Amino acid sequence: MASFQRTRPAHIERTPDAGGMSLRSKWAIGGAIGGGALAGLLATGSSALAVYFARRVITPARHRTADQEVLAVIRDGQEQQVILAATDDTTVEGVYGFFFDGGKGHARIGRIVSYSPAERTVLREVEAVYSGDLSAARWGWWSGAIYPDPAAAGIPAEDVVIPVDRGEAPAWLVRAGGTARTWAVMVHGRGASRQEALRAVGPALELGLTSLLVSYRNDGLAPSADDGRYGLGSTEWRDIEAAIEYALANGAEEVVLFGWSMGGAICLQAADLSRYRHLIRAMVLDAPVIDWVNVLAHHAQLNRIPSLVGRYGQLMLGHPLGRRLTGLAAPVDLKMMDWVARAVELRTPTLILHSVDDEYVPYKPSALLAERNPEMVTFETFNRARHTKEWNVDPERWERLVKAWLRQQLAPRLNPGAANAGSHLSG
Repeated sequence: MASFQRTRPAHIERTPDAGGMSLRSKWAIGGAIGGGALAGLLATGSSALAVYFARRVITPARHRTADQEVLAVIRDGQEQQVILAATDDTTVEGVYGFFFDGGKGHARIGRIVSYSPAERTVLREVEAVYSGDLSAARWGWWSGAIYPDPAAAGIPAEDVVIPVDRGEAPAWLVRAGGTARTWAVMVHGRGASRQEALRAVGPALELGLTSLLVSYRNDGLAPSADDGRYGLGSTEWRDIEAAIEYALANGAEEVVLFGWSMGGAICLQAADLSRYRHLIRAMVLDAPVIDWVNVLAHHAQLNRIPSLVGRYGQLMLGHPLGRRLTGLAAPVDLKMMDWVARAVELRTPTLILHSVDDEYVPYKPSALLAERNPEMVTFETFNRARHTKEWNVDPERWERLVKAWLRQQLAPRLNPGAANAGSHLSG
């Protein structure tokens, strides 16, 4: 450009056009307009991406993505094995659920028989096929939910409904023997279902707890919210309060909350805001969302969304003006659900089980919450369990930890007056 200006005749620079504007001025204004348009396009693109990101977080998915490939099914009499494409999920030992045919099919997949990194395949045992034809399946999705219903797990249960806003929410009721004054209210995670909680019913029964496996707004079973959007715990806790009320009306005197992933965030909100919070004896949280800002930043990074765009998406979720873009009926207060910052405010004894390699909800906020409030929070780490599959990787350890911790929490509370009286008498 500099050499072009030096060779250009000088009089052209000074000659105005019909509008009285020099050529240099026209170039400058044109550049400014072009730069402004480009900046506008970039800003518009960033805003659109932020809106997409925000809406994706709070909008329930109508269909699960079938991202796990089935390569072959091998039959040997009544036994079956399945060859799967090797992934981060399928190459971890344990027992898992596998859904296929749009969720109509459900199988329980067991131990790894062989693994070929070169061919990127893994051969695993098929422990049971509850529904569908696994041999005809080509794609499906991996899950921690190994049973489709209590009957498949050999657990007697009743189908009940819990009155909630806009209708009734289906739940499974598993009664403990005798008169159980403590009930376990079990809360599944985002995009999951009450099937997820079946893994915890056995330990609860051993502890004498009646279990209520609930559904809540927008999970596909309970009535949808008015806006059809997740509140990330800020609205769903009301359905858990309704479940606690149901338990109290049917013989419970106190409850223990179990929560997985977003279900953990919901439990934390219930323990903070419910009028029955004084009756929540303890919480067991598996891979819980302790800080949504941390989780959203993690997912922005996973999806290669610029951090500024991710933060803009978070702002949309929490700002009243963002409702038109996100579809939320009311803003989501992410700060109120930051339990790292609010650690000292948590006054319900809580056990957190979280895998250090959780790819969906990073474990560090769980660790920080325990570090900042060791009086109330006990933290146990797992390895290679990924997200909410701690039980699947090591069911014996998971159940041992939960039962030992809950026995301590549910032990009869010593009456200080009685203790003093006993001391006086013994003296």
